[in-house]
Amino acid sequence: MAVSHYSAEQDITYTAEGKVDCLVTAPGNATLTAVITEVSAGGPDWVGKRLGFSVHDGGGDKPGKMSRDRVGFSWADGVNTTYTDEGDVASPVGPCMAPAAFSPVSKGAYRVRHADLPLWPTG
Repeated sequence: MAVSHYSAEQDITYTAEGKVDCLVTAPGNATLTAVITEVSAGGPDWVGKRLGFSVHDGGGDKPGKMSRDRVGFSWADGVNTTYTDEGDVASPVGPCMAPAAFSPVSKGAYRVRHADLPLWPTG
């Protein structure tokens, strides 16, 4: 998994790569988590941390108009944030956990292809 993220606060685009440990889908929606293995220069200290990402495929985007897709990501300020007794920020993300797709996609689009899980054998 690779992600490229622009930080307006730092005016930098950084990239991160990680190993996906969960991917689940539902019609029009997907959630994945990955443990980060590399981050480009200037990026946050994510190596070894699990991050969550979600996509809502709004479908039927029209050329020249803003996408109806949305994304959610666990590294956004205030998402999944808890504090230790010492006041430090800790953002635990478990496998298959990501916030709802809260942010509009301003450029590009996503397509989610859902696949049902196989039925359990009987008996």
